[in-house]
Amino acid sequence: MCYLITMPREPIATFNVERLRILDEAGNADDALMPSLGEADIRRLYELLILSRTFDKRAISLQREGRIGTYPSMLGQEASQVGSAYALAGTEWIFPSFREMGMFITLGYPIHLLFQYWAGDERGLRIPDGLNIFPVCVSVGTQIPHAVGAAMGARIRRDNRAVVCYFGDGGTSKGDFHEGFNLAGVFRLSLVFICQNNQWAISLPTGQQTAAATLAQKALAYGFEGVQVDGNDVFAVYRAVRDALVKAENGNGPTFIECFTYRMANHTTADDAGRYRSAEEVEAWRGKDPILRLERFMSKKGLWNESYAKETAAKALDAVDEAVHQAENAPGPAPEEMLDYVTASLSPRQKRQRDEMMQTEWT
Repeated sequence: MCYLITMPREPIATFNVERLRILDEAGNADDALMPSLGEADIRRLYELLILSRTFDKRAISLQREGRIGTYPSMLGQEASQVGSAYALAGTEWIFPSFREMGMFITLGYPIHLLFQYWAGDERGLRIPDGLNIFPVCVSVGTQIPHAVGAAMGARIRRDNRAVVCYFGDGGTSKGDFHEGFNLAGVFRLSLVFICQNNQWAISLPTGQQTAAATLAQKALAYGFEGVQVDGNDVFAVYRAVRDALVKAENGNGPTFIECFTYRMANHTTADDAGRYRSAEEVEAWRGKDPILRLERFMSKKGLWNESYAKETAAKALDAVDEAVHQAENAPGPAPEEMLDYVTASLSPRQKRQRDEMMQTEWT
């Protein structure tokens, strides 16, 4: 007699990825999910969004005039940057990519230094005291292992501060992303990963980068939480980052936040997005504009009107004008300065080269 033995298939892992949205395109907010932000905070968020967009527009104009170099616009992504940075306490170590000018502005980075940097003056990234921001990382995804290393160092030093790392959807296709995520999960490091999924890695759409339904779910394979937020909803971004920071600082491991947003402009001023995406797609996202959405909300709450909008725009323009003036009138760098920050201390050869530079008359 033959007996058929069957073994049941038991699920050993299940998951779901939630999408957080608080503010819709019409300016309606879910009060149950709304973070504890006062009227002054909401106005400040709006003013930072306007300042960031004003900076961005001026940077593009300056590039077209040959006054700065290639520049990556953040148009359409302001809520992801401003909302996330506004949630920070100021003690975190921050590792940015190349598109986070809104984050820099929100944290109080001098705007004239940003213009200096994009004009090719590396002194623009000489981080002021009190700001724990690492230099801009242009090489895609390479800042992720740096951030993980910093979090590991903080663990060894018994420092419970969080580390925050920004990158784009293209960064999730790099080996650096997977290596960094694996270590972050294994050691349950105090990290907040913020991905601005703007749908395009230059000309490659997200759907051709990954077969996953979301980028957020990639965190689950490495043993920690992944969440997707509406990246054009400044309140949702703020809440997700604030919650992740509390979790990290309490020793409960990393979080991966996918900000689902859209790059309204070209990848950089050296790109022509019209060659690979349709005008209809761009127009569909125009109605989801993060600033327009917040204005509608504020108007319903009696916090916004045309007079306030004009005053805010004028102040932002004045600040940007002054920053451009400062940047373009800054004294030029001395040639020997190129060696000053290469290493903690100069090698004999570098010291000799620096001495020779200082003795040379430059015209």
